[in-house]
Amino acid sequence: MSLIVNKPGLLTTVQDLGRFGLQKYGVIAGGAMDPFALRIANLLVGNDDNAAGLEITLLGPELVFAETALISVCGGDLSPKLDGRPLPLWRTVLAPKGSVLTFGRMVRGCRAYLAVSGGIAVPARMNSRSTYLRAAIGGHEGRALRKGDRLPFGAKTLRGLNLLGRLAREAVTEAGAVSPWAVAPSLLPAYAPNPELRVLAGTEMELFDEQSLERFFSEPYEVLPQSDRMGYRLTGSELHLRERKEMISSAVTFGTVQVPADGRPIVLMADRQTTGGYPKIAQVATADLPLLAQTNLGAKVSFRLISLEAAQADYLAREKAVRTLRNGLDSIK
Repeated sequence: MSLIVNKPGLLTTVQDLGRFGLQKYGVIAGGAMDPFALRIANLLVGNDDNAAGLEITLLGPELVFAETALISVCGGDLSPKLDGRPLPLWRTVLAPKGSVLTFGRMVRGCRAYLAVSGGIAVPARMNSRSTYLRAAIGGHEGRALRKGDRLPFGAKTLRGLNLLGRLAREAVTEAGAVSPWAVAPSLLPAYAPNPELRVLAGTEMELFDEQSLERFFSEPYEVLPQSDRMGYRLTGSELHLRERKEMISSAVTFGTVQVPADGRPIVLMADRQTTGGYPKIAQVATADLPLLAQTNLGAKVSFRLISLEAAQADYLAREKAVRTLRNGLDSIK
């Protein structure tokens, strides 16, 4: 089973949740920019959370299913259509053999995730199928998709087979079927064009002067066009240290907010480096990383300081809701 790329879109890559355990050797983690959306898409087609899917950015591809497939599209709303009919997000969909998946105008967010039952079965590189474009590692030949590419599917799980059987029984002759089940709105992140991001205090936050801290937590910052999967560059009120200080490079992670010498913050994203030498003013809470991933160029973001306990509580609440969704899908026969 496979899908065929008729049109590649602006930037469509194979991604899973990342390449972990190798950062001590300088190998970045990478993976999906919106890991929550990819996880839910995978669950909806019966996959494990870390199965490889497609990350679709801004302008989507045109894809043909060579065989009947169970699919789900989650994350940003890029107006997906299956054979010309609108395809609902956050649901399980049966795509008949020969059907064509297309994308249109960007309604909300900037990245959509396509999961297929069985996952995209490109070869694993260093225990991951995610694409790291700068080093041409992983994914489909280490690059973004091109016209004519053919992507194989892996073996379905028992959950995937059950979901496929259920929708196949409900499908009309040619049009496929859409699941009666869907993700509860309360589980979804509060995606917004100009989001407020909850952050924890960074390890060097106390080094910044009072005026800088006041501006950082009260004024919005604009996402610059120079932003990419490595980091979001922001512009707004400049941030300054109380006094110049030499920094020793230390570990960074997804959502670390660094401030280089020009005073303009950079939020590190999926393809971040393994260490950084700029002072860290804040760390975006894990539960709000999807909001950041779906923020478009030119949008404005603001920051609100929360406690570690609050961030942990939000994270655990979301994980509990995901587990409930997984259990519900397991019960479908």
